[in-house]
Amino acid sequence: MIVVGLTGSIGMGKTTTANMFKELGCPVFDADQAVKDLYSKGGKAVPLIKAVFPDAIKNGTIDRKVLGLHMRADPLNLKVLESFVHPWVGELRQKFFEDARRRESKVVILDVPLLFETNGHKHVDKIIVVTAPFKIQKGRVLAREGMSEALFETLLSRQMPDADKQKLADYIISTATSLSETREQVQSVLERLRGL
Repeated sequence: MIVVGLTGSIGMGKTTTANMFKELGCPVFDADQAVKDLYSKGGKAVPLIKAVFPDAIKNGTIDRKVLGLHMRADPLNLKVLESFVHPWVGELRQKFFEDARRRESKVVILDVPLLFETNGHKHVDKIIVVTAPFKIQKGRVLAREGMSEALFETLLSRQMPDADKQKLADYIISTATSLSETREQVQSVLERLRGL
């Protein structure tokens, strides 16, 4: 089974690209979704957050905006939170691998926004980087609800520059044009991976 890390900076179209792999029958593990599941009602992270930041719990789920304020107020909070959340995401990823092996999947995709920043690239066989020109990226991100230039700059500063990611990629998928052109690139990359 070939384990592929799919990554890309904010606003590059990584989620759309991951969904295209899914549509083509390739199992995709979404790290962000795994965290959302941990943060939702009944999720493993809820009791932990409630004990430390009770104001970050709304209707039994974690309010990510309030939690984010705590994380920005003291970076140590983020380190502590990650020390719990990352192993839980690891457990969910392990279950994903077991399911994929049972189904005899030849290729699986790990959709990880911070693949390089968290050294996740060391645990995959191949790397796909999703990219778009900066102007397109910025336009997409600033169109998001609650986004500002300052927040965009902050988020970018936490991510490895796109040019550096591309140098480390085995495959690059550009989302600069139409969805159909992106889909063609996804199909081509998947065919090559399945042929390995």
